[in-house]
Amino acid sequence: MENNKKSRLVVIGGGTGSFVLLSGLKSYPVNLTALVPVTDDGGSTGRLRDEFGFLPVGDIRQCLAALASENGLLRQLLLYRFSKGQGLTGHNLGNLILTALEDLVGSEPEAVIQAAKIFRLKGRVYPISSQLVKLAAKYSSGKTIISEHKIETHRLAEGETIKKLYTTPAAKINSDASLAIKKADLIILAPGDLFNSIIANLVINGTKSSLVKTKAKIVYVVNLMTLNSQTHNYKASDHIKEIEKYTGRSVDHILINSQAIPSHIKKVYQKHDEYPVIDDLHKDKRVIRKSLITTLIFQKPKSDKLKRSLLRHDSNKLSKAIINLI
Repeated sequence: MENNKKSRLVVIGGGTGSFVLLSGLKSYPVNLTALVPVTDDGGSTGRLRDEFGFLPVGDIRQCLAALASENGLLRQLLLYRFSKGQGLTGHNLGNLILTALEDLVGSEPEAVIQAAKIFRLKGRVYPISSQLVKLAAKYSSGKTIISEHKIETHRLAEGETIKKLYTTPAAKINSDASLAIKKADLIILAPGDLFNSIIANLVINGTKSSLVKTKAKIVYVVNLMTLNSQTHNYKASDHIKEIEKYTGRSVDHILINSQAIPSHIKKVYQKHDEYPVIDDLHKDKRVIRKSLITTLIFQKPKSDKLKRSLLRHDSNKLSKAIINLI
């Protein structure tokens, strides 16, 4: 890393995976930018999106919480979820704050700029697009599902796969997001749902061309578990194949967890027909294998009705592995 210049790192992904990664990276002397999808339509975010007609705020809120200069009460406020109160139960306070800011200033990009000042962010957060869109998936079975939440809750039939992901209507990349990609030194595709969190950014018009034009190297963090709604039976090579299909270029580095996943955690996932992602990239020289999982198990509040992952990457281990690539 150069002493006189901060390396520019761009993290692309959904809220949960980006939160983990950004929380660790912000402690290093780097210039951070997070790019998040605009297709979330479930939970608190979906309710606010339907009622106000604004861009979804959930993923942005998690990135704001990760980059907030103070890890204490401000972060807790952004992540706080109401467990009671008529009309409030299930809502996240950070989502409400961002929605109010968007209503006050007139756009989500400007709302994020103002939120960055309020929470004194150690980095920038941009929605990948300024257009309100729905995520759509076309399956090998011939069916099409429109809605990120419906894609998330769809259970794949035996042998069924997602053949094409796109948005309806088509959307253009936010100019700030495009510029961040083009000027980056390193681009990290964060851990998370392959289609709903990562590729949802890549299908926005202009993202692929920006990735092709940039001189930055791309790092892909392979997800820990398969997901029965999107990546059932997917091995690591299947994830890479899909990523490169939508980026239009090869991934330069592939980070894979080599740490054993506790059997009691695997049993919980097996109930949902989900399993550890098999590492079949033995001869691929781009692969970096590290112990990357946290010993802490995620516990969601009872007011949160969405299915969440129990297992997460360790923020410090993952960020250190990324920094070593600069």
